[in-house]
Amino acid sequence: MHPMPNKVRDAVRDYNDRRGGFTTQTSADPDLDNRVKAEFASLINAKTTEISYIPNTTTGEILVVQGLGIPHSGGNVVTDALHFESSIIHLQSLEKTAGLDLRIVMPREGKIDLEDLDRVVDRNTRLIEISLVTMYNGFQHDLKEVCDLAHSNGAYVYADIIQAAGAVPIDVRESGVDFCACSGFKWLMGDLGLGFLYVREDLLGSVMQRTQFGYRSVNSYQTHFLPYDPPADSPFTWDLGETASALFETGSVAGSARAALGAAIPYLREIGVDRIEEHRQPLLDLLREEMPRLGFECVTPAGTTSPIITFTMAEGTGIGEQLNRAGIDISVYPNHLRFSPSIFNDLTDIEWVLESLS
Repeated sequence: MHPMPNKVRDAVRDYNDRRGGFTTQTSADPDLDNRVKAEFASLINAKTTEISYIPNTTTGEILVVQGLGIPHSGGNVVTDALHFESSIIHLQSLEKTAGLDLRIVMPREGKIDLEDLDRVVDRNTRLIEISLVTMYNGFQHDLKEVCDLAHSNGAYVYADIIQAAGAVPIDVRESGVDFCACSGFKWLMGDLGLGFLYVREDLLGSVMQRTQFGYRSVNSYQTHFLPYDPPADSPFTWDLGETASALFETGSVAGSARAALGAAIPYLREIGVDRIEEHRQPLLDLLREEMPRLGFECVTPAGTTSPIITFTMAEGTGIGEQLNRAGIDISVYPNHLRFSPSIFNDLTDIEWVLESLS
């Protein structure tokens, strides 16, 4: 994941300073709410009206499943074993408690083969759920191919893009993806507590139903019982909005996280996600070339250009402490190491990792 850049930290400090004076950021900058959504929409080539805030990626996935009426609407759901664990838990819970017909495709050689997906998708498939870039080893689906497969069978596609947004180029129009979601604290350089849900515009309020209500659901709200209120037959009148925000947001959002994203996404767009991808590839290539010489096996498929590369080992005891002493911060698990270099790294960082592990 990207660390939080100085300009993003400054934006969060400014927000907290305003809160310390009892002034919210939106009162000083009333357009901020929509501007942050517009920036994210531009990043993935969506419309602002197709974007809603969510507190985390898992909430986005749950809203999609509920909005499609799954499992009560019938049909089956297809996913793969490299999908994020929270979604697997959600879907398997529906399988156990509500009879969901769930089909899980297993990886082969660290990747999910489209042909294996094709074998289990049929005309009764309601939804294909994937992680665009998988957390375990960085395998990246060809999103357009998955969407073409789904749509040819009358199904929809949800993509978890938390390990992709801000790290690999995403074009929701070109891919045809129906729904995707992410939190803002990883490659988007934001903070915990706020992310985005994309829902294709033509599905809003039709295929994708509203499942919750709150003050963000309405275009306007008027009382008719207080002094000087206009008269009406009801004590309250309001009308529901039809944008993604109106369908999936209910109440207040994390202000400091919104402030962070308000600075972070323009910064990312200024740098260019394609340039970020280009910069890190030699770093990943050097790790792929040298780590096996130190006794680690690469389980990230060859040709992968996502930001993650993973290596397994029989016994990882002590490796985390060894790297910490060297000032190196990577994801260390009992039997694998996961590297995620990016624009704040260069080849000397990779050489230092290799020296520290040798």
